[in-house]
Amino acid sequence: MPTPATPNDLARTLASLAGRRVTVIGMARSGVAAARVAVARGAQVTCTDARASAPQVEGTTAVYGEHRRVDFLGADLVVVSPGVPAAQADVAAAVLAGVPVVGEMGFAGGLLAASARPPLLLAVSGTNGKSTTTHLLGQILQRAGLRTFAGGNLGLALSEAVDGDYDALAVEVSSYQMELPGGFHPRAAAILNLTPDHLERHGSMDNYAAHKCRMFAQMGPDDWQILASGDARLERLCEVLPGRRAWLNAFPGVKIDAQSGGEAQLRFDDIPGASPISLAGFTLPGRHNRENLAAAVLLALCGGVPADRIDVRGLAGLPHRMEWVANHRGVDWVNDSKATNIESTLVALRSLERPAVVLLGGRGKAGADYERLAGPLRAARAVVCFGEAGPVIAEGLERAGLAPVRQPSLDSAVEVAASLAQSGDAVLLSPACASFDEFTDYEHRGRHFADRVRGLLP
Repeated sequence: MPTPATPNDLARTLASLAGRRVTVIGMARSGVAAARVAVARGAQVTCTDARASAPQVEGTTAVYGEHRRVDFLGADLVVVSPGVPAAQADVAAAVLAGVPVVGEMGFAGGLLAASARPPLLLAVSGTNGKSTTTHLLGQILQRAGLRTFAGGNLGLALSEAVDGDYDALAVEVSSYQMELPGGFHPRAAAILNLTPDHLERHGSMDNYAAHKCRMFAQMGPDDWQILASGDARLERLCEVLPGRRAWLNAFPGVKIDAQSGGEAQLRFDDIPGASPISLAGFTLPGRHNRENLAAAVLLALCGGVPADRIDVRGLAGLPHRMEWVANHRGVDWVNDSKATNIESTLVALRSLERPAVVLLGGRGKAGADYERLAGPLRAARAVVCFGEAGPVIAEGLERAGLAPVRQPSLDSAVEVAASLAQSGDAVLLSPACASFDEFTDYEHRGRHFADRVRGLLP
């Protein structure tokens, strides 16, 4: 496949969009935001989407329900939303014809870099934990006194930041957003972990990992690559890319240690200006959340935030991700409704540091092997399987020697869990399933769970 336009080519195009013909393909959140930015800069914008009912953007020409090749070949710039593969026929034709083509994140990143006062850009990627890490990083930067934007793959598209007055950007980055990265250039960027994901689009783990590593491609000698230690594939792919190297759970980088009194701390080595940071007051449960925090703090330090301005006390987690709901009769109730697959539930189960009643169920996914959950579930107080997939999950766990309780719905599962849990336990909703048997989405399910739990309170 032909090589897309170089970052220098794109920089020249982005330097002045007034009067230029810009085609934006894919009119979900990212495409809409990019189109609005291009219109604001005087571009002649064509929005195109295979859906006939895609959102309209004022000041643009809408071509919906089809894609016209002429809108790509006749453009001065094509901006591609992350949901559209770079191999899409019209996008590939534009690349072949020499039209500058860039993903929405590269488009926004290029405009931000060219602004009169470019903000500090810190990026987070990986298979698991990137949303929580980005959320924590945004709070850390804001508490340090920086006007902060948190978004990207999480929440607001990066294009939403282009016309804002920000000192710092905490940006979640997906592999899709790095298919056409343009001149995307973070001051520091972290890849938290890599497990098989999105292989239907990337084809192999090597390709998936290589797309993640494109975050580092434009770095200079003072910028920072931050990588999960022990991942030979990441190390091999990144060793030829520019930037300084730091590690998660190794040095130079950050480790989670315990002081003599038992209080955990983040310990750094060979990171300029860094000093140990106490985890006292950091309340999110689970080892994985401490690891997410370690990555967020390391990113902030590598971005130049002084250690004495980093405050981790009481940082909030994202809703529906290991979210504490209430304590009832000595039992903590935790909402992890976002765990819609087995991998996410395994992370939650491995983070438990006390007995728990675990709620599993919803609408199952084809080929899901629920017996994989049996190992960590052996330490649970009880397991309650509910909803459409409840019987299938229960059968898999029974084959592994467990004795789960079966319930028809989430409501009845909550009632049974309240009777089974003992003081000092947790009740964890981490379903390993989609929500569509009873609810519109995982957020609806999580809100309903929280409402039912609060209904137990006196």
